[in-house]
Amino acid sequence: METGMIPEQILEGETGTIHYSYYLPENYDPQVEYPLMIVMPGYDMMWFGEESSGSNLNWDGFLCWMRRPEEMIVVSAQLTDWHETSARQAIELTEYFLTNFSVDTSRVYAAGYSAGGETMSQAVSTRPDLYAAYLHGASQWDGDYAPIAENGVAVYIFMAENDEYYGSERAWDAYNSLHDAYSEAGWSEDQIADVLQIQTPDDEWFAQRGITGNYHGGGNVVFGEDNILNWILSHTKEENIS
Repeated sequence: METGMIPEQILEGETGTIHYSYYLPENYDPQVEYPLMIVMPGYDMMWFGEESSGSNLNWDGFLCWMRRPEEMIVVSAQLTDWHETSARQAIELTEYFLTNFSVDTSRVYAAGYSAGGETMSQAVSTRPDLYAAYLHGASQWDGDYAPIAENGVAVYIFMAENDEYYGSERAWDAYNSLHDAYSEAGWSEDQIADVLQIQTPDDEWFAQRGITGNYHGGGNVVFGEDNILNWILSHTKEENIS
C-alpha cells in the first residue's frame, strides 16, 4: 500500500464527487489502529476546477498533524462549498476511511478553518457519534449544539479577537450555546471545562507570532499551537462520554 502524502484523490460518493488528499504514516501497518484526523480548509483551498488541484497540500492545517510525534492518518478534503452537501461529503469521507483503513474509532478527530469550519461544524453535529474532538478555527458555527453535548464531542474554538471576517462575537456565541447544551445535558462546570475551550487572542498575541493585520488569515496560526493540537488529540470517545 502506498504511504506518505497521497494527493489529488477522488471519491465518488452519494453526494457527488469528493476531492481530497491524505497522508498515511510511512510505516503504516494494517494491524495497528491509528488516530484519524479529517481537516477542512478555507475557501481558497476548496475545489473549483483543475487550477485548485493540490492547493491544500501546503496548508499548515493539514501538515501540522503529520508532524505530531504520534503517527496518525490525516485527510484533507477540498469540497466545493460550505453548506449541507459538503457536510454530508465530509461525513462520507470519514466513513470511507473508517471502512478502508485501520482506524482507532475512539480517536477520530476533525478540524475546520474559516469556510471549512462552517462545513465541519455541520458535519460534526450531524454525526457526533463519529468524532471525539473538533478544532473550530476562525469560523462561524453552522451546526446544531445539542447533539455535540449529547455525544460528548470535545470542541476547541479559536478566533482572533479582531477577526475582520467573522468577528469574535460569533466565536463566543458558539461557545455559550455549546456550554448551555452541555449544561442542559447534565454536565457539571468542571466536566464542561474538560471538553469545551475557547481562545480569542488579542492583537499583541498575534504580534508576538509575527502577525500584524489580516487577523482572519492569521488565524491559521492556531495549527502551530502545540498545546491546542495536543488538547484535541488527548480526547477519546470513551473518556468524553464516561
